[in-house]
Amino acid sequence: MTARELTMKIERETLCEDAALSERSGGRLRPEEDDDIRTCFQRDRDRILHCNSFRRLKHKTQVFLSPAGDHYRTRLTHTLEVSQIARTVSRALRLNEDLTEAIALGHDLGHTPFGHAGERALNVLAPEGFHHYQQSLRVVDIIEKNGKGLNLTAEVRDGILKHTNMTADTKEGCVVRICDVIAYINHDIDDSIRADILCEEDIPKNIRKTLGDTKSKRITSLVSDVIAHGSSEIGMSPEIRAAFDELHAFMFQSVYFNPKCKSEEAKAKDMISKLYEHFVSHIELLPAQYLTLAYKYGADRAVCDYIAGMSDGFAVETFKSLFIPKSWIVY
Repeated sequence: MTARELTMKIERETLCEDAALSERSGGRLRPEEDDDIRTCFQRDRDRILHCNSFRRLKHKTQVFLSPAGDHYRTRLTHTLEVSQIARTVSRALRLNEDLTEAIALGHDLGHTPFGHAGERALNVLAPEGFHHYQQSLRVVDIIEKNGKGLNLTAEVRDGILKHTNMTADTKEGCVVRICDVIAYINHDIDDSIRADILCEEDIPKNIRKTLGDTKSKRITSLVSDVIAHGSSEIGMSPEIRAAFDELHAFMFQSVYFNPKCKSEEAKAKDMISKLYEHFVSHIELLPAQYLTLAYKYGADRAVCDYIAGMSDGFAVETFKSLFIPKSWIVY
């Protein structure tokens, strides 16, 4: 018995009836030989972890654009926090941790530079619109590995695509969706306190009483409630759901729409717009991989792919090289 076969045996014997078993996976877009050591979901996790798009997440905005501090979340640290919370829930519910982790690590691979400000800018510019969850799937299917894609399993691809506003086909995908929101609401509170946008006492007293008055207590309350709710339908009890929805609304009012947080968004959107218009008009300036995509999918689509893959810093430097005059130096 290989290590993979032993893992599949353990899955059959220990996971709940709602769990996705690796031996029953819907397969890949292109058939592959099985690995002797890893299950298909473990291989997907590893492919995501080692891909270029995953590494670039460390230089992409979560909420605060280019923060002057080392402790603010980036898109990468957000992803890792989602993965940790989702694995905790999946383990407690006896779901497939490997599948959960793969979906969590890949869910934001298609996010733009400058967070949701960049996403909104591309959504206005692109003829077919732009949504990061669709782009994340496009990254793993088409863009990674120089146009070959990562060739992930159907279950991971489904969980990535549906992590924002759809119901995934697997319980593991549903876990990632709810844990994504649990993670970002709580770490955004933490970052907002660090940025002097708010303090714990600003959070309405009834929310703090129900969920807790620290990040750790809130996450514990929410995770415990999701676990207690069971695996038949991934969700929260009515009381906790009501408090969490109120907290979500509070964050939009106090942080996400706060002029102090959004002060640089207009600049970021303008930068994205100028980059988009320039490259659509000069597709010959695209790197070879994206030029190939332009011939296959159209200039608009390829330019979206290129810009969405940029880190914040690379977008700024590209903008400078194209639109900011350089000093004339004579040696």
